[in-house]
Amino acid sequence: MLEAIIVAILIGVVAGWLAGLIMKGGGFGFIWNAILGIIGGLVGTWLLGLVGVNWSGILGAIGTSVIGAVVILFIAGLLKK
Repeated sequence: MLEAIIVAILIGVVAGWLAGLIMKGGGFGFIWNAILGIIGGLVGTWLLGLVGVNWSGILGAIGTSVIGAVVILFIAGLLKK
């Protein structure tokens, strides 16, 4: 259980960092990007599930989280204006 939480946090950190790079200036700093990456995992899983995509493994989890985090950063950028 603890290992799964640590892996989810690490994937969230990587995904948040990558999403911040992709959004060019859409990042909110390391901690917030990590949080957005973790939440992005949930959002990405939901969004990809809607279209029937299911990636597996660590790279799949990172990809799913990055997609979700990019969506969240895009929406947050709209609200920030």
